[in-house]
Amino acid sequence: MKKYLPALAFLLLILTVPVVSTSAQQAPNIIFIIGDDISWDDIGTYGNSRIRTPNLDKMAKEGLKFTNMFLTASSCSPSRTSILTGRYPHNTGAAELHVPLPAHLNYFPEILQQKAYFTALAGKWHEGPATKRAYDTLLVDKAANGEGGEEQWMNLLKSRPKNKPFFFWLAPYDAHRPWSEKTTGPKHNPDTEITVPPALADTKETRLDLAAYYNEIARLDHYIGELLNELDRQGIAENTLVIFTADNGRAFPGSKTRLYDAGIKTPFIVKWPKGIRPGQICNSLVSSIDIAPTLLEIAGAQPAETLQGKSFRELLGSPEKEFRKYIFAEHNWHDYAAYERAVRSKDFLYVINKRPELDNGGPIDANQSASAKALKAAKGKLTPLQQDAFIKPRPAEEFFDNFKDVLQSRNEIANKAYALPLSELKAVLKKWQDETGDTFPENITPDWYHRETGETLPQNGRRGEMPGSASHADRIHAKGPF
Repeated sequence: MKKYLPALAFLLLILTVPVVSTSAQQAPNIIFIIGDDISWDDIGTYGNSRIRTPNLDKMAKEGLKFTNMFLTASSCSPSRTSILTGRYPHNTGAAELHVPLPAHLNYFPEILQQKAYFTALAGKWHEGPATKRAYDTLLVDKAANGEGGEEQWMNLLKSRPKNKPFFFWLAPYDAHRPWSEKTTGPKHNPDTEITVPPALADTKETRLDLAAYYNEIARLDHYIGELLNELDRQGIAENTLVIFTADNGRAFPGSKTRLYDAGIKTPFIVKWPKGIRPGQICNSLVSSIDIAPTLLEIAGAQPAETLQGKSFRELLGSPEKEFRKYIFAEHNWHDYAAYERAVRSKDFLYVINKRPELDNGGPIDANQSASAKALKAAKGKLTPLQQDAFIKPRPAEEFFDNFKDVLQSRNEIANKAYALPLSELKAVLKKWQDETGDTFPENITPDWYHRETGETLPQNGRRGEMPGSASHADRIHAKGPF
C-alpha cells in the first residue's frame, strides 16, 4: 500500500492547484473612480435633468445607486485619506488639506495586495508618500494640460497582469478648478442647459461658471463610458466591480467645505453584473469610512483592526436593509481656519462650530470664483441661503430637519419642538468625539489667504496643532456610535 502514497499525493496536488487558481480568478476586479469636486445632485441619475451624463446614468440602471452615502469631510485630501484608511479625518493624523498620512496606518489597497491583487493608482495622488507602498503601479498626473487625466485609463487596463485580479484607484482631476477650454464630451449651453443651485445667484457669470463645470463632468462621463466598453471588449465586465463616487461637493460657495448635504452627500454608483442585480436603489445611511471594509470583504480579505468603518456588503444583495443610524463629518483647515463637527441621521443634522467668528465662503477656489463674485456684487439682494456664505459670526450650533427643509436652510436650534432629537444628536456627537479622541486645539492652523481678496497672507505655510493630535487619535481605533 505504501508504494501508492507518493502517486496519490501527487494526484491530490494536481487536483488542488486548479482549485486555488480558479478561486483567485473568481475574486472580482475592482475599479474605484473618485471624481474631484462633484456634487451628488450634478449627475443625471440623481435628478439633474440638464447635465449630460449618459454613461453614469446607464451604470446606475445596470447596477446599484446609493442615495444616502456621506463623506467624512467636504475637503479633498481629508476625504480621500479617510476612504483609503477607513478612518475619520482626525484619526488619520491628516485631518487638514495636503497633510500626508502617517506610515503606521493600514491602507486598504495594500491589504488587497496581500490577497494577490495587482493594485494601481492613476491620476491625482496627494495622500502622502507612505501610501506609495499600496500600489504596484503609480501613474501620477499633475493635469498640467488642463485635462482630467483619464487618458491613462485605457493603457492601464490593457497593460495590467492578466493572471491576477486587479484594483484600480482612478482619480481624475475632473471637475476641479481651473476649468479646461477643451473637453471630450458634450458641451452645455449656459443659457438653456444649466440648473443654478439655490445658494448661487442666477447671473450670466454664474451660468458660464456652471457650464464649464458641467462640461468637465461630461468629459469624465465620456471616459467612464470608454472604460466600461473596454471591460466588455476584454470579456471581464461580468466580474468587475466598478464604483463611481466623488471626494466632496462642487467648488462653489455653499458646497465645498460645508457640512450640509451640499458638501458631504456624495454620488455612489456600483456596477457588478456578477454580484448585483440591475436597477437597484439603496436608501440606507452609509459613511465613506465603510467603503474600505466592504471592498476587503468582497475580495475575501480580513480588515485591519485600524479600520473604523464597517462592511456594507449585505446591502449589495439586499439594498432595502437599514445600515447606519448616524454618520459623522468634520471641517478642518482648508485654505482657511475652521473647526466644525456634524452628526446626521436620516431625519436630522446637527452641526457645532468652535470658530463661529469666521465665515464659510468655501476654500479659495470657491470664494474667488466667478460665481462667488456674482454673489458679492449682489449683496443686499440675496436670499438667506445665498447670504449664508458671508455670515459672521456664524451660529455655534445648527439643527436641521432634513425632510421638512431639504436645503437645510432653517436653523431649528431654538425650536422647542425638536428638543428630544436635538438632545439625542448632541449626546451622540459628544460620544463620538470622546471615543475617537477628537480634540479642539486652540492654536489651529490659521488662514493662509485673505478671505475677501484671496491674497497670500504672511502666515501662509504655517501649521497649527492637528485636531486629535493631543489624544494621539491616529492610534485610536474605536469606531464610535453606529
